[in-house]
Amino acid sequence: MSRYDGPMSSRDTYHHGDLKATILAEAAVLVAERGADGLSLRELARAAGVSPAAPAHHFTDRRGLFTALATEGFRKLADVLAAARPDFLDAALAYVRFALDHPGHYSVMFDKQLYDAADCELVAAETAAGAELAAGVGTLDDPRAKDDPQAAALAAWSLVHGFSLLWLNNAIDNDSDPMATVHRVAGMLFGS
Repeated sequence: MSRYDGPMSSRDTYHHGDLKATILAEAAVLVAERGADGLSLRELARAAGVSPAAPAHHFTDRRGLFTALATEGFRKLADVLAAARPDFLDAALAYVRFALDHPGHYSVMFDKQLYDAADCELVAAETAAGAELAAGVGTLDDPRAKDDPQAAALAAWSLVHGFSLLWLNNAIDNDSDPMATVHRVAGMLFGS
């Protein structure tokens, strides 16, 4: 009797459309715990409770996995930034909150050595996230930001990205409230 002749196990339920999402979610957890370098597809399959071939079937290899994880991360980031419209401070807070809530995605998203940066879906997701961040910067009343929106967008991104990395790497005092700190620092930078 084959394993499919009997009742379905909990592992079999993964084959009902969410196997890829399950693998990506587990990959994000493992990357957050140990970093991308410490992740193998075999270990990922074991942690996700799927067959050893399942990750390779969906992603081909680690590069494909990380491309999908970065794409998912940029889509999620674009969504949280869109929900923060139209205020710059809300967008800055949303960006940092995303990074702190999704450290596995976040670390992969900004390590272009891990993934195929030319992947069409990834490029579209990354572009959407960048456009949302720029839209938040576009709400600033600061005359310097209005005179040079590209520099303002880079300054804003540098602020939230740098803060997020510092926080995630325990390089700053993690006893404070990160959202209050970002609010205070963004206000200093842009007079908000």
